[in-house]
Amino acid sequence: MNYAVQTYIDAMTQGKIKDLPEVLENDVKFTVTQGQNIVNFSKNQMLAALKGSENMQQNCKTNFTVVEQNDAQSIVKVSMIYDMFTRINYVTISNTDKGWKITNVSTVFN
Repeated sequence: MNYAVQTYIDAMTQGKIKDLPEVLENDVKFTVTQGQNIVNFSKNQMLAALKGSENMQQNCKTNFTVVEQNDAQSIVKVSMIYDMFTRINYVTISNTDKGWKITNVSTVFN
């Protein structure tokens, strides 16, 4: 589980996307709340979007907290703290037959 979380954080904050596909479940769902709208992205859509920021360092402080954890699933809150706002990602990681994989990411902005 720790590898999946760190790989996700590295991809989002440092643009290190090379290893991200291996920790994403094929049917992973990404949702982003934008005001009153919720926008959904597939694995391929998210990876394509991240290509544009490959190897780019985000100007934010990052921390994470395990919200819930058991043998089958974990929910991790990843906070990316910028000067004017905070991006909060709730990352669900499931223990699959291929190891710990990210199955859902819900993003909100504060």
